[in-house]
Amino acid sequence: MAEKLKIIPLGGLNEIGKNMTAYEYGGEIIVVDCGMAFPGDDMYGIDCIIPDVSYLIKNRARIRGLFITHGHEDHVGAIPYVLKQVNMPIYCTRFTAGLIKLKLEEHGLVKSTKLITVDPGKTVRAGKFNVEFIHVNHSIADSVAFAIHTHMGTVVHTGDFKIDSTPIDGEVIDLARFGELGKEGVLALCADSTNVERPGFTPSEKTVGTTFMRQFQNCEERIIVTTFASNVHRIQQVLDAAAQCGRKVAVTGRSMENMMKVSTELGYMKVPKNTLMDINKIKGLPKNKQVIVTTGSQGEEMSALYRMAFSTHKQVELGAGDKVIISASAIPGNEVTVGRVINELFRKGVKVVYDRADMLHVSGHACQEELKIIHALTKPRFFVPLHGEQRMLQIHSQVAQQMGMDRNHIAIADNGNVIEITVKTLKINGSVPAGEVYVDGSGVGDVGAVVMRDRKRLAEDGMVVVVLPISSHDGALLSPPEIVTRGFIYVKESEELMKELQNVAMDAAAAVSQKRSRDDGELKGAVKSAVSSYLFKNTKRNPMVIPVVTRL
Repeated sequence: MAEKLKIIPLGGLNEIGKNMTAYEYGGEIIVVDCGMAFPGDDMYGIDCIIPDVSYLIKNRARIRGLFITHGHEDHVGAIPYVLKQVNMPIYCTRFTAGLIKLKLEEHGLVKSTKLITVDPGKTVRAGKFNVEFIHVNHSIADSVAFAIHTHMGTVVHTGDFKIDSTPIDGEVIDLARFGELGKEGVLALCADSTNVERPGFTPSEKTVGTTFMRQFQNCEERIIVTTFASNVHRIQQVLDAAAQCGRKVAVTGRSMENMMKVSTELGYMKVPKNTLMDINKIKGLPKNKQVIVTTGSQGEEMSALYRMAFSTHKQVELGAGDKVIISASAIPGNEVTVGRVINELFRKGVKVVYDRADMLHVSGHACQEELKIIHALTKPRFFVPLHGEQRMLQIHSQVAQQMGMDRNHIAIADNGNVIEITVKTLKINGSVPAGEVYVDGSGVGDVGAVVMRDRKRLAEDGMVVVVLPISSHDGALLSPPEIVTRGFIYVKESEELMKELQNVAMDAAAAVSQKRSRDDGELKGAVKSAVSSYLFKNTKRNPMVIPVVTRL
C-alpha cells in the first residue's frame, strides 16, 4: 500500500480570501492559515464569511496545529470563530502573533489558546510533520512560507509572497533556502496565484518611498495619506518622509492605531524622534507641517477617510489646502466605494493623488517571473496552484507547464477537493464539506441560504403584512384586515391599492371560513397566495407577504 499525503483546500480556491488548507499524513492533520472573506453587495447584513470547518470538527482529535503564514485578514480573520469550534495550538511569527492576540482578546480567547511564536529559519515538530518557517517578502511584516517535511517528502507552501531585492526591513526573501530544498527534492509546490496574470516582476516597496518624498517636498498643503493599516513598511516610509521634510504625523482610525501600537511595541516600526503627535494637537501647526495617516483606502463606510470626505470626522475637516494621497489600489469589487470617496474629496476642493502610474502603491504578490523563479528553484514533482480565482489557477498551471511540468502532475482543485499524492501519482480523490459560513453579529453559521434569499427579497421588494382579526367563535372576520407595508410603497399615496388589498384579503379569508376550517395555516396560505398574485399582476412587484392571524 503506497503512502499517501492529502492536501485539502478548505478555502482560497476560485476566490480571493478565506484561505485555509489542511494537510493530512499518517492519520494526522495540520492546518495552514485560517482566513475570512468580505461579503459581496448582495449579502445584506453579513459581517464576514469564513470557511466551513465541519471536516476539522469531525477530525479534531487528529489535528496537531494551525500554522499561519502572515497577519492579513484573508489568512487570520476566521481564527476566533474557528477556535470556538476546534481548539488547536497556533504557530506563527512574532508580528503575526501580536495581531492574532488582538483578535483573541476581543473574543475572550487568550487564556484558552496556545499561541507559539517561531522565528523564520526554525522548524516546529507537529506530530508526523516537521514545519519549517522560511522568510518571504510581502506587504505585511514577518511573512513566511512553509516547507512541510514528512517521511514521504517535502511540500513547499509559499503563502503570499513577492521577491523584493530592496525590502524596507532589509530582510530579503530566503531564496537560497528554496534552492536548497529543490536540491534535496520537493514533492509538491503549493503557490500563490494572485498576480500570475501580470508578466514581469512586482516593483520593490522602496519605489513607493521615493514617490512619498517627491509628494512631500515643496508641498504647502496638509497631507493626508491612506493605506492598508497592515502595511507597516508603507507607514514606516510615510513617517521617514515626514521626518525628513520637517512634518509631524498624527494617526486616525482604529485599525491603524492598533497596528501602530503592535508594530512599535514589537520593534517592527521605528518612529523617528519627535515625529508622532496627537490628532487633536497637530491642528495647532501650520498646514505644511502636518501629515495625517488614516484608514479608509478601500472607501469603507465607517473608516476615518470616509468620515473626513463626508464631513462626519470629529477632528479633521478637509477642504482646499489639503492633499490626500491614496497609497493602495482598490480590491476588486471596491472600485465603486473608492470612487465615491474620491469624488467627494474633489467636491470639497481637496487635491487627490491616486494615480496608479505614480508608484503610490505596489503589490505584495509575485508576478509571472517571480513565480517562475520559485518553480525553478524548488523543482517540484507536483504542483497545486492556490490563492486565486479560476482564471488565475489555470494561468498558473500554464506557467508551470511552460517550465516543463507535466500537466498530469498539476491539480487545479476546488475548495473541499481531496488532492491525494503518492511518491509517483497525484489525483483528486473525493471531497469533504467546504463552503461559506456567514458571520452576522455574534451569530456564526445561523444565517443560511434561505435567510439570505429572504433578505435579498426584502431589500429588493419590501414586505406587506396582512393582520386578520378572526372570531374564535365561528372563524369569521371581525373587521377589515389591517395592511402594514415596509419598503414596498408609501401608504398615504396608494390608498386605492390598500383598499383593494383589503378586499382581496377579505375575499380569500371568507372563502376559507365558509369551509368552517379552524386551520390557521390554511387561512394564511390562502390570503398570502391571493395577495401575492394580486400585487404581482398590478404592480409587477413581488414583496414578501406575511399574513398574521389573531383570534379574538
